[in-house]
Amino acid sequence: MIRRLLMLALLLLAGPALAENRAALAPGPHDAVVNQVRLWYQVAGRSSGEPVVFLHGGPGEGSQSFAALAGPALEPRLRMIYLDQRGSGRSERPWTNAYSTALLVEDLEQLRRLWNVPRLALIGHSFGTVVALEYAARYPDHVGHLVLAASAPDMPALLERQCDRLEATDPEAYRRAVAGREAGASARCNSFAAYEGEEQHRRIYRNMFPDPATEARVEAADHANGLRNTGELSGAIFSNGFLAYRFAHPERLTMPVLIIAGGADYQAVVEPQRALAARLPRGRIVEYPGAGHFMWAEQPERFARDVAAFLARP
Repeated sequence: MIRRLLMLALLLLAGPALAENRAALAPGPHDAVVNQVRLWYQVAGRSSGEPVVFLHGGPGEGSQSFAALAGPALEPRLRMIYLDQRGSGRSERPWTNAYSTALLVEDLEQLRRLWNVPRLALIGHSFGTVVALEYAARYPDHVGHLVLAASAPDMPALLERQCDRLEATDPEAYRRAVAGREAGASARCNSFAAYEGEEQHRRIYRNMFPDPATEARVEAADHANGLRNTGELSGAIFSNGFLAYRFAHPERLTMPVLIIAGGADYQAVVEPQRALAARLPRGRIVEYPGAGHFMWAEQPERFARDVAAFLARP
């Protein structure tokens, strides 16, 4: 009897430390100050289960378009957390201009500790896949499953494939890109020098959106309620050598990893994503033929089914 009472007392004492922070994971929007920055996130969907954190791209775009266009299909199946990274969406722009991939990783870890959950599932999109990869490599015990949509694990290889496309589709633009190549660059051309001004912007959007209707829906959702990408985070990331980024530690990703690639995505091209899947201990890739960079907006029901089925795996 005494032994049972002692065990019960220990469980009662340990209970608060083991329980998740229900207030911080209650449905609805939240603000949390971590690493001296106020971050905004929203909890939606199922009331229990492993939290699934969405890490948006841009860099700096915010989570609003994913929540609006993919959320309705995901939330009946999953416990979703839509996080706006520092300087993005509804989160604070740090007055110190403190931006880096390493800081974004540590912001997520501080949130996990605030939520008091042992593991997270992560869905990264575009630049968000870099944050997801680096977090999972640094904290593999805290990631149950990893989903990478339109991933960018090898920027030099990605840029080289963009040079291939320019050479095949617009030889004159390709010549400008070769002439604009910077000394020491890994790719044989600088695709950002292929066009100027608005035409460069259109090239990027043509690469991402095979369907103009999807572009219109994503753009409208991104800019709803006056939100916009300020460019602070993206400027810092690109100025710190992002175009040379290569994910260096696939062996650390011991959790199951699902890569979802659009077959018609010419921004995050599929070849480097296939190469990453082949290097991962428990990785696999699913390709959506004809889909672009925002496959979760083009095919939200398929995306939700694939992700939910994957996350249900032990």
